Amino acid sequence: MPPPPPGGASGAGKAVLWAVVGAVIASALWGGGVFLLGGKDDKGATADLKGYKLQSDVCTVAEVSAFKTKYPETDTSPVTYTLKHDALDDMYCDMDMKASGSSYADAYLSTTVQLHKKTDPSAEFEAQWESYTQRKGDYKAEKITGFGDAAYLITEDTISGSSGSRSVKLAVRDGWMTYQMAWSMYLSSLDKDKSPPSVSEVTGWVKSSTTATLAKLKN
Repeated sequence: MPPPPPGGASGAGKAVLWAVVGAVIASALWGGGVFLLGGKDDKGATADLKGYKLQSDVCTVAEVSAFKTKYPETDTSPVTYTLKHDALDDMYCDMDMKASGSSYADAYLSTTVQLHKKTDPSAEFEAQWESYTQRKGDYKAEKITGFGDAAYLITEDTISGSSGSRSVKLAVRDGWMTYQMAWSMYLSSLDKDKSPPSVSEVTGWVKSSTTATLAKLKN
């Protein structure tokens, strides 16, 4: 019998060997959940968007009726954009809030929605809003329940006499969707309205609007 070819195995034997090795590797990859397909981050996690969808104009989706008693005038030309990317979809709306008869904005309301498709935003979301507890000044930050997987309420009130500012921000993370609604106003001696809404009153409006807006973002 002639000696086997160099390498210690016949061509057929090598083919069988590599077939077995390939099967073992494939089995390990499938068993470990590793797939070379889109829709997952570099750790194999699938984006969890909780049913939220990209909107062509988030201004038309944002539910702001809770603000209408104080600001009945409609902003006919809000600032809005929608940016689509394989890693992140970004939606934004900024509208002026006007009291009856006002020719200029008495307050401002912005809505921001981001759909994270490649990276889980959980850690960065928490770090961003928890950090407000370290800021000095008139900021108040608290983690609240009832909105998505995590939510933070940030308020500021510097009004004294006839000047100063107030703001209310509600940030929500639900799966890999992050959301922020922010109201702000600035009071000066020139303003006709000397009785701006309280932080507590606006907080109620923002919470109500957020609940309705998040529901509409899934349609």
